[in-house]
Amino acid sequence: MKCQEANHVCDKSQYKEAGLWEKIRLTIHLIYCRACRKYSSQNKKLTQAIANSDLKSISPNDKKAMKNKLQEELSKELLEK
Repeated sequence: MKCQEANHVCDKSQYKEAGLWEKIRLTIHLIYCRACRKYSSQNKKLTQAIANSDLKSISPNDKKAMKNKLQEELSKELLEK
């Protein structure tokens, strides 16, 4: 397994999308690849930090309004040119 594939499987594994064979191959790769072990460790820390944070997001209606306003402003700017 190449490092790029290992990183992809690591990401899939964290979201419970990796199959058993992929997890086994990843584990073997992590035994001998220090860089991928570090990537995996940092990825786990990031996932835990996001899961433990108290993030708030805007409502879908506010998001849609912002998108419409942005498109309106871009249209105006294009017309001025």
